[in-house]
Amino acid sequence: MTIERYIRLMAGFFIMLSLALGVEASPIFHSPWWLAVTAFVGFNLFQSGITNVCPPSFLLKKLGVPEGGASCAR
Repeated sequence: MTIERYIRLMAGFFIMLSLALGVEASPIFHSPWWLAVTAFVGFNLFQSGITNVCPPSFLLKKLGVPEGGASCAR
């Protein structure tokens, strides 16, 4: 797997988890403040789309995860 795929997986996981914990209709509802995590992840996706800088990619590079081409550009 490449850095881009790991970042997509992490973003999707954190969005789904924070929605499950922050929406009152969820069976595992904890607090509506979990929706701030959803907003934070969304903001980071937005800024990385504009600036082409993604903070988790620096950590993944140091861990030795290979960089790959754009997976949607096939």
